[in-house]
Amino acid sequence: MTGHHRGRRVVTLLLTLFLAAAAAMFGVGPGPSASAANGWWNPTARPVPDSQIDVTGAPFTGTDANGKVRGFVDAHNHLMSNEGFGGRLICGATFSEQGVADALKDCPEHYPDGANALFENVTGGANGHHDPVGWPTFKDWPAHDSLSHQQDYYAWVERAWRGGERVLVNDLVTNGLLCSIYPYKDRSCNEMDAIRLEAKKSYELQDYIDRMYGGPGKGWFRIVTDENQAQKVVAQGKLAVVLGVETSEPFGCKQILDVPQCSQADIDRGLDELYGLGVRSMFLCHKFDNALCGVRFDEGTIGVAVNAGQFLSTGTFWQTEQCAGPQADNPIGLPTAQAASLLPAGVSLPTYDNGARCNTRGLTSLGEYAVRGMMKRHMMLEVDHMSVKAANRAFEILESDAYPGVISSHSWMDLQWTERLYKMGGFIAQYDHSADGFVAEAHRTKALRDQYHVGYGYGTDMNGVGGWPGPVGADASNAVKYPFTSADGGSVIDRQVTGDRTWDINTDGLAHNGMVPDWIEQIRLSGGQDVVDDLLKGAQSYLDTWHATEQHRPGTNLAAGASAGASSSEWNPFISYKPGRAADGDRSTRWASDWSDDQWYQVDLGAAHTVHQVTLDWERAYGREYRIEVSNDGSTWQTVWSTADGNGGLDTAVFTPVSARYVRMHGVHRGTGWGYSLYEFQVIGT
Repeated sequence: MTGHHRGRRVVTLLLTLFLAAAAAMFGVGPGPSASAANGWWNPTARPVPDSQIDVTGAPFTGTDANGKVRGFVDAHNHLMSNEGFGGRLICGATFSEQGVADALKDCPEHYPDGANALFENVTGGANGHHDPVGWPTFKDWPAHDSLSHQQDYYAWVERAWRGGERVLVNDLVTNGLLCSIYPYKDRSCNEMDAIRLEAKKSYELQDYIDRMYGGPGKGWFRIVTDENQAQKVVAQGKLAVVLGVETSEPFGCKQILDVPQCSQADIDRGLDELYGLGVRSMFLCHKFDNALCGVRFDEGTIGVAVNAGQFLSTGTFWQTEQCAGPQADNPIGLPTAQAASLLPAGVSLPTYDNGARCNTRGLTSLGEYAVRGMMKRHMMLEVDHMSVKAANRAFEILESDAYPGVISSHSWMDLQWTERLYKMGGFIAQYDHSADGFVAEAHRTKALRDQYHVGYGYGTDMNGVGGWPGPVGADASNAVKYPFTSADGGSVIDRQVTGDRTWDINTDGLAHNGMVPDWIEQIRLSGGQDVVDDLLKGAQSYLDTWHATEQHRPGTNLAAGASAGASSSEWNPFISYKPGRAADGDRSTRWASDWSDDQWYQVDLGAAHTVHQVTLDWERAYGREYRIEVSNDGSTWQTVWSTADGNGGLDTAVFTPVSARYVRMHGVHRGTGWGYSLYEFQVIGT
């Protein structure tokens, strides 16, 4: 769920700003046999009436000559967001037992002319009114600029699958603050309740489609919980659906006045519950700072509105500081009278120094616990929406354990970290921008994909109130000529028809999920055949990341509990900073040296071991210039790694495997006026 494409004229002052902030945030009855009933991809009993698919030909199955599956991956979609946000923000459903007319109908408050469609009128292009009738006329929705209407009706998802999509990440999504301030709702605003319901409805959708095909396991929509299942599904030509989570307060982990509202036990229970529901990837923060991490700011006036929401949710505004490196969060806009009117009397919106672009809030200690908890459960971490500071620390943790399970699914990660992510084995998808824009960005990162032999993905963010590519016009140079052949070469795709409405990518833009194959054809026409080829490698590349995540085993920390020594230890009458504190496995204790440059810390492994990595978890007193040395006798030392530009945090020193009994950090120059201080000193080897 994103929203960096929006900001519309207000209808009412108070509600408009709240809703603009929200937009920035984030059984089948029997029917006749299918007309072309001899293909396995055609159901035996589709509901009647229903949407058409308008794709002919067999979906690609099996693998290519290299044993790789072919197909696209939508790494960021929200099939069930109509069930979140109180149940009345996204109108229409992905499916209904009562059929298409019940599924694709507007919210009751949108009748008769859309005047009371508050969220739509703030975020969409309807100028205060729209035709609320969905099936069968669809005069005004779904549309590329309508953010409150269903875009993921199951038959439209089916069309995307028939057009070559083989993996879809269904992010279960909601926002408690938005739910609480939106006047129309029919259920609780508890975020975890919404996540549970959306997971339940996802499995019901699978059952719904299965019944069309004759029973359990026979449909094309397959929710998968491990990479092996996904490989089999994709090789059969079906759609592997992975459950993810994108919400602002996972496990109830919000913060109020900087006080966490959750504990480590809450995180463990929450992760276990989500894993049991089938969730395999998730965001730890989204739009508002929470007890786990700080967020990447929204930009401009939208950022001002979201910042007001941040205050209402947490009791604090965003705080900024100068960035430590080239990465930066988005610039927040200047305060506006409308945004100020949202706040309690006596509370003012802050202004920000243009030179201070980074959120002061990074990954908290609870956030680190959650990251490590996800690693323990072999889950994939979504880093989009994390502040630069939080994402950097998350990367450091993942890198220290060579953990590949990291995903950037819709263009919010800092672009300078693309190679860093690929080095870990992660996967990147781009938001579904205009075809020309998508091609330009894909070309910018093409060399890195080739270097790391990875495919590419897109994140449609359907039902995610983000906005989608508009029409290019029938005479545009990249106008799609119907019918066209699917990118995998196996199907012929014509204009999509639902009820009385015929959709055309040239004149309608990317209005719903069924138009994704048309959009990909437009990418090809924009000069992107190489981009389409990389997208066809996307499903396999995503599954490669998932496979590596599942197969990951943490390295052995040979320093755990080892005898430790140091050149000095800072004296304190109340707290011990003795060397053993950095080898006790407890990140709340630390070793600290005297306040001078030339200091060392070492561990005795008890016997010679083959070692290849040292991980140093620095306190604020870090080493700017230091080296890693090894010895077998404790007196003759060999340097195996060194740096002169350390910046603190979590440093991972990887070197050629070497036999050693003693391993030490030898500090040359400090990074601060204090000494050297380590929470943990880990030696990885066998």
